[in-house]
Amino acid sequence: MKANPFMQQAIELAYDNTRKNQGKPFGAVIVKDGVVIGTGVNDVLATHDVTAHAEMQAIREACKTLDNASLEGCEIYASGQPCPMCLAAIYWTGAKTVYYAYTENDAAEVGMSTKHVYEQLALPFDKQVLPIVRMKNEDEGINPFAFWKQTRG
Repeated sequence: MKANPFMQQAIELAYDNTRKNQGKPFGAVIVKDGVVIGTGVNDVLATHDVTAHAEMQAIREACKTLDNASLEGCEIYASGQPCPMCLAAIYWTGAKTVYYAYTENDAAEVGMSTKHVYEQLALPFDKQVLPIVRMKNEDEGINPFAFWKQTRG
């Protein structure tokens, strides 16, 4: 079976990124109609930005390429199974398919598991280890949701 060229590109990006010590070993490629419209690598170590995951970087680039926040009809090739943050962003984009090479278990073997986050997100707020507390808006005259509805209605 011949290797998928887009997955190979994602894996090569991850490998090269690790070789350069720019970030963790993750790469991503976004494709629309057979054309690469965005790529990304994990830049967390270089940028000190915890959101600079390969998929997030590729999404940013692809959305700029399309001049749109929607990636409907796009395929995402990720060297590793997307973490909860990246997976949520992928859902928001409307991408049609995500392909990945290495699993959460593979990542766990080298100390990069996101299992804890998946487990926490499955719990109600009051059961999670991170306190997540609602604070009501005391000034109902400033309601961004009502304003959004009023101006976009």
